[in-house]
Amino acid sequence: MSILNRSSFKDKAFKMREDAILDATTKTLGAKGFDLMTMDDIAIEVGISKPSLYKHFKSKEDLVSEAMIRLLDGALEHLDNLPKETTPRGRLKALLEWALRVRLAGGMPFLPSTSPHVRKMLTRNLRYVTRVLKLHHRLKKIVGQGKAKNEFSTSLPDDVILFSFYSRTCDPSVEYLQLYSKLDDDAIVQYMLRVCFEGLQ
Repeated sequence: MSILNRSSFKDKAFKMREDAILDATTKTLGAKGFDLMTMDDIAIEVGISKPSLYKHFKSKEDLVSEAMIRLLDGALEHLDNLPKETTPRGRLKALLEWALRVRLAGGMPFLPSTSPHVRKMLTRNLRYVTRVLKLHHRLKKIVGQGKAKNEFSTSLPDDVILFSFYSRTCDPSVEYLQLYSKLDDDAIVQYMLRVCFEGLQ
């Protein structure tokens, strides 16, 4: 194996381990929350030593920040991959469906909304803040386009539409339905989309 191939293999192995660490972080955050989660928890979950974990992330704060950044990158990538002909309403609906499916799979901890400490920590992270602003501006533009096409009510301020949309991504109804209803994940997603975009009528 050439030096170049060995280097490429090492890079891929490093990235795969990092993804496994972030997967474990998201899972553990969902189960324990930020305050109770430890670096030992993550190392055990991934099956690596603590020193190996520190080669990837130097602190719990860095680890959590990167997990949230990866989540935002996933949302932006999902928007980018939608067909160009998708309507503004269709774009918001597709993004909410993506978010709900990520949630049902345990991949979306609600850290900023549930922990003031985490919220402050994330707002100090320039990479996180940059992505939040980028996603917000993208969605605000979509809302404006939707209003121009009469897909959203022009009597509602943009922020009301946007923050109502954001709230749907962390609506606790999803967990209650998953735990206590007889609906499967596909049905939960479809009903939540219906409630959001068509109401209860």
